[in-house]
Amino acid sequence: MSASSVPGSVLLAPSPAGKKYDLMYYLKGAAAGGICCSITHGALCPVDVVKTRVQLDPVKYNSGLIGGMRKVVAEEGAMALTTGLGATAFGYFVQGWFKFGGVEFFKIQAVESMGEEKAWENKTGIYLGAAAAAETIADIFLCPLEAVRIRSVSDPDFCDGLADGFGKMLKADGIGGFYSGFLPILAKQVPYTMAKFAVQGQAADSIYASMGKTPSELSSSTNLGVSLTSGVIAGVAAAIISHPADTLLSKINKAGAGGDGPMMTRLMNIAKEVGFVNLCTVGLLPRCVMIGTLTAGQFGIFDTVMNVLGASKFHFHDPNSDK
Repeated sequence: MSASSVPGSVLLAPSPAGKKYDLMYYLKGAAAGGICCSITHGALCPVDVVKTRVQLDPVKYNSGLIGGMRKVVAEEGAMALTTGLGATAFGYFVQGWFKFGGVEFFKIQAVESMGEEKAWENKTGIYLGAAAAAETIADIFLCPLEAVRIRSVSDPDFCDGLADGFGKMLKADGIGGFYSGFLPILAKQVPYTMAKFAVQGQAADSIYASMGKTPSELSSSTNLGVSLTSGVIAGVAAAIISHPADTLLSKINKAGAGGDGPMMTRLMNIAKEVGFVNLCTVGLLPRCVMIGTLTAGQFGIFDTVMNVLGASKFHFHDPNSDK
């Protein structure tokens, strides 16, 4: 069997000579992003189930992450911790495809437009802009899947799977029901992603600078260690920044939350009911654990998959260091 006949083998094809960052590179980045997000979010589904329950019913689930897991298992069985797994794995594959692929595309386009020296001086701004643009596009595709996931977690009897949940939500709420949480998901995911990529990039650059080495001068295992370490730092920072909107997103998808009326009115009602301090703190510790682990895993898996696909990951370069 030839390599070209293997399903997905096109991603293993090298880029044309002299074109390091071409369409094939972006496809590899998108595929690696989809894989890393699907694996990490899927693996942390039990944590997310408990986190969502804590946000929706803090009175009942008031004994922390482990206590929350025990309560869910005792009342509903171990399989309850996998509620929404299908929507999570598929939804975050789609989101990761557009997010990681989009960030690579937008930041490389910015560098090619500005030149290496100016891009190096403005790399944090490029990270922030690329992440915001990529995440906005990704959330258009993620929002319906996230709505089904949250509805199924808040009401375990709502559906028997992703397809069933889609059908029931469409029938009950129409297309608009899938996007009732679009503004909260943007408010959560865009700052989260901006912080994630900007902090991870800065942390990784600081680690490389302290070592006096560039990524190309180090082994793949060392680069993986840098990705994991910087990913943990970025994940905790991003979790804290995005937590209030994450709480609102969890609550807005609960049936009847915030009363009747336009979405902004419902969101304001929920914010008033919960209170600012609770929006910022309830469920924050499990979210930090979840997002810190998840983000480290994402960058580690992303780099690994890119290496397997034969792609050399883009890094900002200081042209003055060559002089």
